[in-house]
Parts: sequence; structure tokens; C-alpha cells
Amino acid sequence: MGFRLSGIGKALFSANQASSKLVDAPKGYLAVYVGEKMKRFMIPVSYLNQPLFQDLLSRAEEEFGYDHPMGGLTIPCSEDVFQHITSCLNGH
Repeated sequence: MGFRLSGIGKALFSANQASSKLVDAPKGYLAVYVGEKMKRFMIPVSYLNQPLFQDLLSRAEEEFGYDHPMGGLTIPCSEDVFQHITSCLNGH
């Protein structure tokens, strides 16, 4: 199953419109919420093109659809796994 950036783009646009006052993200970054405590991380939008991150987005879509009540994307994994993945992405 391939990841369609256009679908998530629509969801991000809608979520951003609905919560633009709640989620202040610098230009080029996206707020995501991770782990049991829903810790907020700011990630570069360039991650959206990376296969490792696309796997996380596919899991988020399967678990939450396009309903992310925190105002940003909710990623269904532990903080440790998320930080490991982002550290791998930062190395590329």
C-alpha cells in the first residue's frame, strides 16, 4: 500500500485551519504528538518525503484516520522509537 502525500496534505491543511491558533509551528515545520503522554515535537516538513516517516504516517492513518484531536498529527509509537527514527532522518 503506497502513501499518498496528497491525502495527508489535505488532512494537514484542514487540521492547520482548524487549530492554527493552538499549534504555533515555525514555517517549514509540523507539530506532531507522540507517546502515551502525547509529547509535542516539531519536525521539518521534509520528513514527510522520507520512507521511514511515511511508515509512521501510514500507521497514524490506520489508527486515527484524519481525526487528530491534539491539533497536530498524532503518531502511534513510543517517544523512544520516534526519537530513534528522527535521529536516523537527521543523519541523512
